[in-house]
Amino acid sequence: MVQDTVQTHLPHSAFGPPVKQQQARLFLIYNYYRVVISLMLFGLLFFAPFTTDSKFRWQDYYQVGVVIYLGVNSLTTLLLLIGFQPRHRHITLTILFDILMMHGLLLASTGITNGLANLVIVSVAAGNILTPSRMGTFYAALAAICSLGISAWAVLVLNETADDIVRAGSLGILYFAAAFALQGISRRMIRSEALASSRARSIQELQQINKQIIQRMRTGILVLDRSGQIRLANAAAEELLSGMPENSVAGEAHDQRLPQPLHQGLKAWLKNPAMRIEPFQASPTSPLLQANFTQLDQERGDHILVFIEDMSKVTQQAQQMKLASLGRLTAGIAHEIRNPLGAISHAAQLMEESPHLDENDTRMLDIIRRHSKRVNGIIENVLDLSRRRTANSELIDVVQWLREFRRDFVQTVDGDLPPSIELILGDTIPEARFDKSQIEQVMVNLCDNGLRYSKQQSGQNRIQLIAGATADGKRAYVDVRDYGPGIGAEHRHSVFEPFFTTDKSGTGLGLYLARELCEANQAHLSLVDDNQPGCRFRITFAPPGRMI
Repeated sequence: MVQDTVQTHLPHSAFGPPVKQQQARLFLIYNYYRVVISLMLFGLLFFAPFTTDSKFRWQDYYQVGVVIYLGVNSLTTLLLLIGFQPRHRHITLTILFDILMMHGLLLASTGITNGLANLVIVSVAAGNILTPSRMGTFYAALAAICSLGISAWAVLVLNETADDIVRAGSLGILYFAAAFALQGISRRMIRSEALASSRARSIQELQQINKQIIQRMRTGILVLDRSGQIRLANAAAEELLSGMPENSVAGEAHDQRLPQPLHQGLKAWLKNPAMRIEPFQASPTSPLLQANFTQLDQERGDHILVFIEDMSKVTQQAQQMKLASLGRLTAGIAHEIRNPLGAISHAAQLMEESPHLDENDTRMLDIIRRHSKRVNGIIENVLDLSRRRTANSELIDVVQWLREFRRDFVQTVDGDLPPSIELILGDTIPEARFDKSQIEQVMVNLCDNGLRYSKQQSGQNRIQLIAGATADGKRAYVDVRDYGPGIGAEHRHSVFEPFFTTDKSGTGLGLYLARELCEANQAHLSLVDDNQPGCRFRITFAPPGRMI
């Protein structure tokens, strides 16, 4: 499709702008035609009828004119082929040269009855195609005047018959008819070309808009062939599948393969398109995903479109709705609960001061105190859900931030046994964008839990902080590893659910709040199964270029 439109009028400047691409191609084709015609005329000079024709008026001038015409046309075509950019004035001069040269050859040969007169029609037509304006009418008028002038001169000077004037008039009519017809056709073509160019630009703009929309969608989109190779993928699909290189996004990715669970789901869907595959995890650190397949081309069925949804988002939304309602309810009745809870705690403290307590009474008071503290913690955590502030993200050097966090956290840990926090850093760790206060709150929660469970299991108050980069090298992650008893396989998918806990003294909201804070910073908190003792929680940050 041609993107440029043809100039519809002569430029006012003597040195007009270069002609458009389409017009330049037509001008080159016209010059090919001129070379062919001049070669034919030159070749005819060597045939006997032309070398001995007594009707030629000035045969020597005719032969010289043919040679000049061939030389000029060959030079012009050669310049165009080596990259010369013609201007509008070059086209005008070329058409004028052709009209005048043809009439000069007519004058030197046998007059207007010569077949060369028909070639003038071609020159006039070419001029009206290349410059469809009033200049095209001038070409027709010039050709008509030249033809009539040659005929009139022949009648007055050479005593030719008046038939030549009639033929010249007929040719003049043909010149003007060709000019007007081609101008109308050319103008319609220009308008059609301009409309096509406008629509092409609109389509390109829509394609760019669609590309931007697809790239910014939080739903992962893949285009696959039937063998499972990834042809196209958007940024969300890259993030959800965790491990595809970023440079394959929104482009061809012929060397990329599907994660094994998704590939198995594709095979099952190809056998039974009506079935819905089960949710899966692309990797141990990725969220639970749901894939939906559909044919991209219903007739051929060569490519398959895959929509990948983060199931944890749906689950979290449902939980957020429940907890938002619970938070509003708790906010409304918190003081009603805290008043009797405070009275219970105060009464327990007064009873502890009594000198007449026996062992059973002390044990009962301890139960009252512990459960009062637990109820108050539940209220505080639920209230935190309802008043969580928006993340104020900034670009963070993960290595420097982690070192500072480790130093500050060690200073805040209470207890007789000092914590041992081993820091393990990868070679190249990209920056990350997050709210330091919120992610530090997550880290404090994970580190407190890790130290507590490590001490319970091994008697050692130690954990590991591990930082590195994901497989694509574009995102940073931070791991918190403890040496506790670990989490059973039956509970691994429930650890982030609200109110789930294996600790009788816990509220069950710590890890849920930690994941919520990570999601608010476009990070992902997951439990990594690396077949090592204890637990290993990983925070995987979003690419640093993404704005939160």
